[in-house]
Amino acid sequence: MLDDAKELAADGMQSAMERLRRELARIRAGRANPALLDDVRVDSYGAMMPLNQVGTISVADARLLVIKPFDRNNIAAIEKAINNSQLGLNPQSDGVVVRIPIPPLTEERRKQLVKQAGSAGEDAKIAMRQVRRDANDMLKQAEKDKEISEDDLKRGLEQIQKLIDAESKKVDDAVAAKESEILDG
Repeated sequence: MLDDAKELAADGMQSAMERLRRELARIRAGRANPALLDDVRVDSYGAMMPLNQVGTISVADARLLVIKPFDRNNIAAIEKAINNSQLGLNPQSDGVVVRIPIPPLTEERRKQLVKQAGSAGEDAKIAMRQVRRDANDMLKQAEKDKEISEDDLKRGLEQIQKLIDAESKKVDDAVAAKESEILDG
């Protein structure tokens, strides 16, 4: 039962960290990053498709993304999707590829992005606390049902707390790294 609770906690915290990493990758830090376009959907032949399924996204330099569509007929749809995405990006095409210059961030926008990164970190911590609560409840129920001893319960609660402390430190480190990237970018 102890191992089941620890495994539940570890899996839940791992998924919260992965979600945090995806969220932080989507936050624009002044540099070109293909993850910026992960949520962009393109209307391609009547179907809404992720941008990375209608073209190849590459980083030309630190401030320029280039999209090479698999089908040139999709260039206008790609431009329209990027313009409608609320990312503040202005795509330009030459009929073959779509270039997306990444404008430098203003100080106000940097502060907003730092807040957004902090919020993503707090969401991850909330998810981890929920996982801890579920694992602790599992252990307490097992002790109540006489499946584990009171000492095992205490040991299990301590191990889960150590696990969440370590994962919370990783969240703080990831958010701090993203904040410095935003502020320095």
